[in-house]
Amino acid sequence: MMTLKEALGLSAEERKGLKEALKEKIEAKKELNAYIALDEAGEGVPLLIKDNIQVKGWNVTAASNILQGYVAPYDATVIEKVKAAGLAPFGRANMDEFAMGSSTETSFYGKTLNPHDPQRVPGGSSGGSAAAVGAGVAIAALGSDTGGSIRQPAAFCGIVGMKPTYGRVSRWGLGAYSSSLDQIGPMTQNVEDAAILYDIISGHDHRDSTSADVDYTPVAPNLNPGRKLTIAVVDNYVKDASPEVQKAYDKAIEALKSEGHTIVHKEMMGAKYDIAAYYIIATAEASANLSRYDGIRYGNRAKDVKDLKELYIKTRSEGFGEEVKRRILLGSFVLSSGYYDAYYLKAQKVRHLIKDEFEAVFEEADLILSPVAPTPAFKFGEMADPLQMYLSDVYTVGVNLAGLPAISLPIDKTDDGLPVGLQLIGRHFDEQTVFDGAMSLEKAVGYSK
Repeated sequence: MMTLKEALGLSAEERKGLKEALKEKIEAKKELNAYIALDEAGEGVPLLIKDNIQVKGWNVTAASNILQGYVAPYDATVIEKVKAAGLAPFGRANMDEFAMGSSTETSFYGKTLNPHDPQRVPGGSSGGSAAAVGAGVAIAALGSDTGGSIRQPAAFCGIVGMKPTYGRVSRWGLGAYSSSLDQIGPMTQNVEDAAILYDIISGHDHRDSTSADVDYTPVAPNLNPGRKLTIAVVDNYVKDASPEVQKAYDKAIEALKSEGHTIVHKEMMGAKYDIAAYYIIATAEASANLSRYDGIRYGNRAKDVKDLKELYIKTRSEGFGEEVKRRILLGSFVLSSGYYDAYYLKAQKVRHLIKDEFEAVFEEADLILSPVAPTPAFKFGEMADPLQMYLSDVYTVGVNLAGLPAISLPIDKTDDGLPVGLQLIGRHFDEQTVFDGAMSLEKAVGYSK
């Protein structure tokens, strides 16, 4: 598959040919169910878009029954930016419903398969984006990351997935799951492509009240994999990971040393606190954000109802899937009278501790090397218990709680040929160092697709 960098160098005629060739590949691998639809929006290099990002004229549904029939009336800011840069939104990527899941099994459109093993999940919630890039049926894609939803599927599908600093990329036009955690980011074949796409979508946006109005210097023209960095490894985090992940971790450390980077060993608070704080805050915000889907304003509306109350109840009962209902109930509970202080406020205090802890590590290190998931891609049905599924986010959610940038890249393969990815985490708004370190690690491990 042609890289994004190569595709951006094509003529208009060559880009049309590329699009036609891509359509043939997508048809040949349609059993993956990575694409919900092959919508097109303009001329340019084809870019796959996760189904929770507004593209004018598209039926954007967040992979939910409740949004069937809704047509986006405007382009998200990131879509305006990619169009201006010569890219064209091309296809809606399958995802977990409203980005709630770690396996793309909760989609209204059915599950997406992992391109490396159809018996296994592609990760989630951006599983369609990751599977398509991993299978060579997308040059690059946009995903969204609330608690690891770009990085974990990237790790499972053997691609690069990058979550920017919170506020670096506009959320205007992104279907909200958890407003203080969500970020749009690139999913690509290599680190350089991720830097190129990151540059395209980044920057301040006055329409997004959470957008950071800070100086921005493009990353891709300044990539420097030769920089010597200090990289922290968190020993107590890795002991709970599978042998395959631990092996990849050791391989990455040796590769970084061989490139001249300094490794420092650190301990951090148990990641169980990250999970607890994350699922309280995320579900609380989700219960508020999803209250807008009521059968009145847009999307599906229940039939044969006798009054307004029944319309609300029936529309939401029929429109939302089980996982979305579960998170709305949990979020409503932690925000309810008598529990707000005990759960939600306490979770926000823990969030502050997590942020402080990361900042303490960054006093001595430029980056942190961490697993992305405790295991490589698991089999469908293996995580039937929702709590077990939540725990699979143990290494990713802390980054979102602290608002930090992080990038997942493939490091190793298991004996069965499954990719194993790790992540590099950086300081707020220091994406340059994140990409420099990732490019150095990518070169050193020499992962081969």
